[in-house]
Amino acid sequence: MTVLHHQVPIQKYHGTGNDFIVVDATESVPDRPAFATTYCDRETGVNHVDSPRTGADGVLFLSLEARYSPPRVVMTLVQPDGSIAAMCGNGARVAAAWAAERTGATELMIDTPAGTRRATVDGDDVTIEMGVPAFAPRAVPLSRETELVEEDVEGVTVTAVNTGVPHAVALVDDVDAVDLESVAPAVRYADVFPEGANVTLASQVDHGADDGAPRFRQRTYERGVEGETRSCGTGAVAVAAVAKRLGRLGGSDAVTVTPPGGDLRITVPDGGAATLAGPAEREFEGELETVVRSA
Repeated sequence: MTVLHHQVPIQKYHGTGNDFIVVDATESVPDRPAFATTYCDRETGVNHVDSPRTGADGVLFLSLEARYSPPRVVMTLVQPDGSIAAMCGNGARVAAAWAAERTGATELMIDTPAGTRRATVDGDDVTIEMGVPAFAPRAVPLSRETELVEEDVEGVTVTAVNTGVPHAVALVDDVDAVDLESVAPAVRYADVFPEGANVTLASQVDHGADDGAPRFRQRTYERGVEGETRSCGTGAVAVAAVAKRLGRLGGSDAVTVTPPGGDLRITVPDGGAATLAGPAEREFEGELETVVRSA
């Protein structure tokens, strides 16, 4: 057997601090889970002088199909634990930014395991359609036949919603007053979530800014990362969807949700697809080593 050490061209992007290694899917990476686990590690993973953090929240393997109009990107997100995420809002926005740089297109279609999402690019600002938030037990999914709305799960009052991936959302007085790393794992692995759940905290910080729109702060413990991330797009949409379900929001106007990494703008129209908008930026490009074995 021949063992070859192959250098894979990569870029690193982030969407409000939710950072990803980006690899063109045509590049040979035989063991994608091992590649993600190695280079996403926050202590020993990918590092660069132009990046504020070591490691990443996942690896985006992107396949650009520019012959379509608008161009399409097939997105596969491998998470730090080696699993594949069905959807990632910030990851999809990064995929759109990556493709826009290569095609000059301002509208793109992003194909994810959760479905195809339309993206619009305006400079560094990227908006992605996120589908219709789902509370139905089979859609979340839940291990029961009734919705889970403001109920106690492992000591935390949560509402369950799927915004591409499942979230357990808790509306609290102050997100900083909760020890997320301590309380989240029990909820994430609770029996009511047969496929696990992301755990998202939100607190309303402005009951009416200058434009009259409420604002929320957000913190999310992500399934697959197994820790808190600086931003989570599906989590931000989940916050807005749950706030609307519980009567904290009305109408279809944009609401600002702020994770630690910066502001995201969310719309949740009645009966329509939610949208997620915010900046997506490239940090650096380089090469990472992978191993290719051949007989």
